[in-house]
Amino acid sequence: MAKIISSSRAKKVGVPSVPKKPAKKVAKDPPKPAKKSAKPKPWTPAEVYEAFSRFRKANPEPKGELEHLNPYTLLVAVVLSAQATDAGVNKATRALFAVADTPAKMLELGEEKVREYIKTIGLYRNKAKNVIALSEKLIAEFGSEVPRTRAEIETLPGAGRKTANVVLNMAYGEHTMAVDTHVFRVGNRTGLAPGNTPLEVELGLEKVIPSEFMLHAHHWLILHGRYTCLARKPRCEVCLINDLCRWPEKTV
Repeated sequence: MAKIISSSRAKKVGVPSVPKKPAKKVAKDPPKPAKKSAKPKPWTPAEVYEAFSRFRKANPEPKGELEHLNPYTLLVAVVLSAQATDAGVNKATRALFAVADTPAKMLELGEEKVREYIKTIGLYRNKAKNVIALSEKLIAEFGSEVPRTRAEIETLPGAGRKTANVVLNMAYGEHTMAVDTHVFRVGNRTGLAPGNTPLEVELGLEKVIPSEFMLHAHHWLILHGRYTCLARKPRCEVCLINDLCRWPEKTV
């Protein structure tokens, strides 16, 4: 009988394996830099002139919507308008200004009573404190008059650059550009004066807008942003400057 060799003792017979060559590394293309979104083409001087000519034709004498009686009440109204609507401020200040239209009368009224008049306005407690403090400073340092320079107005409690620009423009006819949320949006969205900060937009607008339009320019832009170039649903179909606007998402 043939002798059976157990599989465990059997020698494995096979074809000698050929050593594998290391796989060649496929060179990968270097990552492509992310495409930068193209900056909108700047407006030409002729386009800027055309835009503001249209604004002027549609509304030759635009007015600010904050109600006031004199430079002092304008200053107070602008200070109160921070993070509040003009309509809400007007509702509160009509009665306030009827009894206190000068710094002296405001001090006589006192902070507690001022709070009562403006309690429907956001942050009214801090704003009442600022109104009393700025009134005291106007009497002590400026002869009860609202100063005529931006630097001096900015020293008053509650007053910043935007407040100073509004007062200088509306009370004293200076060619200043007050940049609120509406003007900031319009300047960036249209490409008229893009900027990362209100100051950048302000300086950009002052650079491109012809002097003959500067007295009313900030009112035209505020009204345009408030009623046409809305934040969520811009009304491009009725926009006076839709053919000039650089916004890529405009609907017309």
